[in-house]
Amino acid sequence: MSASSVRSRLAFALDYPTLADARRGAELARESVGVLKVGLELFVREGPPAVLLGRELGCDVFLDLKLHDIPETVERAVASAAELGVRFLTVHASGGPRMLEAAARRAQSAGGLTLLAITVLTSLDARDLQATGVSREPLAQALELGRLALGAGVSGLVCSTAELEALRREFGPEVVLVTPGIRPAGQAGGDDQKRVGTPAEAIRRGASLLVVGRPIRDAADPRAAARAVLEEMAEASGARATP
Repeated sequence: MSASSVRSRLAFALDYPTLADARRGAELARESVGVLKVGLELFVREGPPAVLLGRELGCDVFLDLKLHDIPETVERAVASAAELGVRFLTVHASGGPRMLEAAARRAQSAGGLTLLAITVLTSLDARDLQATGVSREPLAQALELGRLALGAGVSGLVCSTAELEALRREFGPEVVLVTPGIRPAGQAGGDDQKRVGTPAEAIRRGASLLVVGRPIRDAADPRAAARAVLEEMAEASGARATP
């Protein structure tokens, strides 16, 4: 695997309050990341200009809105995201088959947009699922929702490192598996993420794309932090990190 292909598998979450802050962070990390993820905080405040930042910096954009609504509303939102030129877009698999089918249909007609279904958020554990009426363990729930989403035509899934191997084994090599909750080796969690893993673990277990936010954003040297994540990924995949 080449260095450029490893870089294309690293997404930096632009979890900043303003576009100016996001731009500064993205510029520091851009040498090591191939994808910039725009989430709710930044998109609600800044809107489409936050998406255009990725194009300006030569990165793909991952619009992480976790859409979950009635089918027509979600389908129209997918169409709007496609018009912005994003590469990845998230919906909740728990939105049900009709919503997923409508979203997948619109994403496929747009071309170039990879629709990703959220299985179980990395901030949830078995106790949290039980509180919402779900009796399955996270792995079983991720597998069940994965079957639902892929059966509806969705291209990929979002899961934690804990579920990666099982989902890759179940769904095969072509399915896009995206893994948030990534913490570099030697870093403790200490935040709201409960099901986390290292970059090396994610690569070895079959992740297509790793999402890293706070370990880069909050580092004393974000550029060096992004580089370290890329190097850990490259070592796990047998590639050289230097372009």
